[in-house]
Amino acid sequence: MALNAHLSSLLILLVAGLAPGMKDSPRAQDPGPRPPVLKEVFKLFQIQFNKNYSDPAEHARRLDIFVQNLAKAQMLQEEDLGTAEFGVTPFSDLTEEEFGQLYGNWRATRKDLRVGRKERFEKQESMPPSCDWRKAHNVLSPVKHQGKCNCCWAIAAAGNIEALWNIRFKQSVEVSVQELLDCGRCGDGCLGGYVWDAFITVLNYSGLASEKDYRFRGHAKTHRCLAPFYKKVAWIQDYIMLPRNEDAMAKYVATQGPITVLINPTLLQHYQKGIIKSTPSTCDPWLASHYILLVGFGKEEKATEKDLFQSNHPPLQSTPYWILKNSWGAHWGEKGYFRLHRGSDTCGITRFPLTACVGDPAEKQKVSCPP
Repeated sequence: MALNAHLSSLLILLVAGLAPGMKDSPRAQDPGPRPPVLKEVFKLFQIQFNKNYSDPAEHARRLDIFVQNLAKAQMLQEEDLGTAEFGVTPFSDLTEEEFGQLYGNWRATRKDLRVGRKERFEKQESMPPSCDWRKAHNVLSPVKHQGKCNCCWAIAAAGNIEALWNIRFKQSVEVSVQELLDCGRCGDGCLGGYVWDAFITVLNYSGLASEKDYRFRGHAKTHRCLAPFYKKVAWIQDYIMLPRNEDAMAKYVATQGPITVLINPTLLQHYQKGIIKSTPSTCDPWLASHYILLVGFGKEEKATEKDLFQSNHPPLQSTPYWILKNSWGAHWGEKGYFRLHRGSDTCGITRFPLTACVGDPAEKQKVSCPP
C-alpha cells in the first residue's frame, strides 16, 4: 500500500507540473532529459509490476512510452463523463498498438459477423435495482490472467458456463479454458476467437473438463486435444444471443446469471477504477474486440464537487453501471473487475450479448441475484 500511495503522490506532481507541457511538445520522439520525478515514478512502476528491460536503450524507450501514456491517462481523466480514474496500470509501458496486439481480439472486430443463432428471450418480471453475482457463494471462479494469449473469448465462455452451472445446480465447478484452446475450431486460439466457437466446442465434446484436471497453460495448441481423456464436470444444451438492449440484458443477468459481452477495450489500458462513461468518438462501439463476463449492475449515488461547495445537503447524482469480470489478473482494475456506464451502450456493450444455456429449459427455476 505504501508503494501505491507513493506512486500516486508522484503521479499527481507529474500531471500538475509536466503533463500540460507534454501535450504541446512538437517532438514526442526526442523529449530530452527526463526530470528526476519522472524517473522515480517509472522506477516505482517497474517495481510494482515487475518490469525489466533488456538494455538501456529499451529502458529509455519504455520510459518515453510511459510518460506519453501518463499524459493520455490525464486526458482521459478530463474527458470521461463518469467517475472513472485513469493512470498507472500494468500496461503503461506499452504503445497503443502493442496493447492492441497483446490484448485485442482481431477476429472479433469484423463488422459482418453472424452468430448463427436466433435471438431468444422470455419476458421477465420487473428488473431489480441492483445485482452482483460476486456476492453469491461459489458462483464465480477467481479472476484469471490470460497473459500473452488472446484467449479472452475462451475465458469469458468458460466463466459463463461455470457460473450458470453453479447457480442452477448449487455446485462449485471451474471448467477448463485450455480444453477450449486445444480442441476448438479457431486454430491458434491465442490469436483470438469467438465465444460461440467456444460454445460449439463444448457441444461437440459433450461438456468440459475441470480446470484442475486440464490446466490453463497460457498458450494454445500445447498438444493434441485431450478432451476425450477427462471426465466432464459441466455441459450445456445450447447457446443464444440476447436482444441488443440493456434493459433486457440486465433482466437476464438478474434472473438467470452472468452473460458474455464484447466491448472496445481501448480505455481499459489506462483504467484504474470507477465507472467509465465514454462517447462513440472516445470509444468506438464498432471496434469491439474484447470478450468479458457481465456479472451484475447497480447505481452509484454521489454528490458532485460543485454541489458539495454550494450546499450542506447536495442532491445525489445517480450513475447506473455494469459490473464486468476481466481476464487480466486480480491486480488490474477493481480487483480484476471494472465498471461501465449502463444505458448508453458504452464501448459497444450491446453488440454481442451471448450466453450458454445450462439445464433443461422446461424446468423453470427461480434465481435470486444478490443486490
